[in-house]
Amino acid sequence: MAIEHFQATAHLQGGTLVKVRSRGFEFTLDEPKELGGTDTAMNPVEALLGALGACQAIVASAYAKRFNVQLDDFWVELEGDLDTDGFMDKADVRCGYTDIRYTYHIKSSSTQANIDEFVAFIGTKCPVGDSLMQSVNLQLVGVVHEK
Repeated sequence: MAIEHFQATAHLQGGTLVKVRSRGFEFTLDEPKELGGTDTAMNPVEALLGALGACQAIVASAYAKRFNVQLDDFWVELEGDLDTDGFMDKADVRCGYTDIRYTYHIKSSSTQANIDEFVAFIGTKCPVGDSLMQSVNLQLVGVVHEK
């Protein structure tokens, strides 16, 4: 078994602006004004959709040749449904996505049969999609209180 360990830090900069860092890379997340942010960056749930689409695109790139699929272009459109009343503590509803939908756009001269087999495979190898569809152990391992 080849278990790899990944790490990231999310550092609140002020308000709802957060810098996320991993392996020397960073990006910023924020919330729209209607959710208390400054609307200077995408929010975490938008980033989650982007991470899912990026993961699917990477799988597509990595495995296209195995399925004899020539990828001239590939992109994913994603959308999800989330009740913001859960996040805002206005109602006793789930605060995460209830539904996520996506559409693959594939430009290719490959046969439809190869494309169909390839598309069925993509979802089976995307770690982000798997993490969303399966139960993941999520636990707080500690709190460091600095003064």
